[in-house]
Amino acid sequence: VAERTLADRVRAIGDGKALRAVTVRSEATGLVTDILVTPGHRIEAGSLMVRLENEAETIALERARIMVEDARDEAERLRQLQDSVTDVRRREAELALRTAELELREARYNLEKREIMAPIAGWVGIIDVAIGDRVAAQDALATVSDRSALLIDFRVPERVIPQLTIGMPVAVTPVGLDAVPLAAEISAIDTIVDRASRTLRVQARLDNRDDQLRAGMAFDVELRFPGETLLSVPPLALQWSSDGAFVWAVREGKAERVPVTIRQRNAEDILIEAALEPGELIVTEGVQNLRPGSDVEVTDGPDDARADLVPARL
Repeated sequence: VAERTLADRVRAIGDGKALRAVTVRSEATGLVTDILVTPGHRIEAGSLMVRLENEAETIALERARIMVEDARDEAERLRQLQDSVTDVRRREAELALRTAELELREARYNLEKREIMAPIAGWVGIIDVAIGDRVAAQDALATVSDRSALLIDFRVPERVIPQLTIGMPVAVTPVGLDAVPLAAEISAIDTIVDRASRTLRVQARLDNRDDQLRAGMAFDVELRFPGETLLSVPPLALQWSSDGAFVWAVREGKAERVPVTIRQRNAEDILIEAALEPGELIVTEGVQNLRPGSDVEVTDGPDDARADLVPARL
């Protein structure tokens, strides 16, 4: 007789998404003059993606610089004429300088908005505009996604919630692909059970540094939880009578009939509940002619609880 822990398995279908994904939008209205990225290529954060027409903004920036220089010269000239200039005039000059500097900042900001940068490092998706298109503020231009890892969302029944932990291993297999299960781990656990389905949302993180998987793919998710520990016996040891299933245990060299309750059948063993102890010997051969109290002896077999036994005398 051996012991084996009955594994509790939970399976679900999960949806994969990129670790981070951003829809890049225009902050200004204008014509597209340059597209500097290629769909499917990886870019770094801050890379220039799209440029809009900027002639008017460039002129406004130059004008603002001239106004700042003029205001700075006037303020400096009045500071040097301390005795012949009133305080009010000097304050007006300082105010004019600060106003010109603000207008310069605004002009620089408006020009910068004509260049759309990548907000994160990642892979560029399909670009939804072409050179010559006119875009408006908040129009979507493309997506940038960081798929170095995928986040897989799935749901589990509420009965397993107490056993969920961050970092718990999860086996995931891409649906529709001839692939082996991949090792992921739980990265986030929701806090509210869905009332309709009585399930909880869970998120697993899957490494994708080899870039073989894509966001949006479906995954077969499997979690294994340690279940109860049961006794394991060979299939040949199990016998039946009108009272149900039983095995012959060997106690002090004699056969003793022990009723069993079958919990799970497998090809290699049967998991049972019975008044047996781990390591106790049971009969696997010659069981047809055994009677309670029959003498038995060990024949050639493994030196463990699954040793083959035959009656010594019937």
